[in-house]
Amino acid sequence: MNKAILAAVALTAGFATSAWSQTVGVSWSNFQEERWKTDEAAMKAALEAAGATYISADAQNSAAKQLTDVEALIAQGAQALIILSVDKDAVGPAVDQAAAEGIPVVGYDRLIEDNRAFYLTFDNKGVGRIIAEQVKAAQPTGNYAIIKGDKGDPNAAFLLEGMMEVIGDDVNAGNIKIVGESFTDGWKPDNAQKNMEQILTSANNEVDAVLAENDGMAGGAIAALSAQGLNVPVGGQDGDLAALNRVARGTQTVSVWKDSRQLGKAAAEIAVALAGGTAMDAVEGAVKWSGGEKGVEMNAIFLAPTPITKDNLGVAIDAGHISKEQACEGAMAGVNGC
Repeated sequence: MNKAILAAVALTAGFATSAWSQTVGVSWSNFQEERWKTDEAAMKAALEAAGATYISADAQNSAAKQLTDVEALIAQGAQALIILSVDKDAVGPAVDQAAAEGIPVVGYDRLIEDNRAFYLTFDNKGVGRIIAEQVKAAQPTGNYAIIKGDKGDPNAAFLLEGMMEVIGDDVNAGNIKIVGESFTDGWKPDNAQKNMEQILTSANNEVDAVLAENDGMAGGAIAALSAQGLNVPVGGQDGDLAALNRVARGTQTVSVWKDSRQLGKAAAEIAVALAGGTAMDAVEGAVKWSGGEKGVEMNAIFLAPTPITKDNLGVAIDAGHISKEQACEGAMAGVNGC
């Protein structure tokens, strides 16, 4: 019996040592974007709590660099990978290499449509619906512009699909006219501003509302609108601090807040579980999903987003996501939390 107990203790110690030595590699697509720093902090905290090590690389919006980044992370001993992909198609060889090494992959926030990857994101179609619902409530009819994300990112299509679920019937009925719709390279605000400027020129400044697929691009669109003396309902997402202040000031109608702390924490916990041998379909909360372009059935988790408007800005303040001073600087009257 004593030998059995000693063996059990040794086995437990072996598992503890294995867990403690786990290394999780994170491949970021474009770490310069504000929100990823919040995600990273949550990942690091969760990995530290699990006794795991964090290593990372920034692809700087280069699909080619992302492939070499993943190779480097594997060479550094990553036992699980979290990949925020630059391009949905170009990332395939990275998944191939990880699979060949027996290394599990978490497709983070952006779809990697491969059943060897676990898909973790917020409900992006739902985010698109929320953006359109809030903007439509403020501007039920008229000329709409749609500022889409990067063409190589599946989220751009999911968001648009959600938006069209809300405004599609009105477009078909002629109540809403889409006067401009543009993809935005790299989701970059300056590219979004250029797209918005071109739409304004082609529409003779007759734009009544803008559906932007993230906050950075909403900011670019708002800069273009402001230059023409226009202030129309604009929606975005990510809960960027500047965007939440724009909500308080009345230049942005809604920012759909996807609490990056929840997403980063979940990714770290899933990666550690997978590295420890947990099957993808045994991850707590996992569902089967096949809503991608190719219809591949995958294991996935979808977190619920929170729309932030002038009526509930205090939610983001109370959660510690943004300080009252940051949120409320220059706020218009009647903003919740200010």
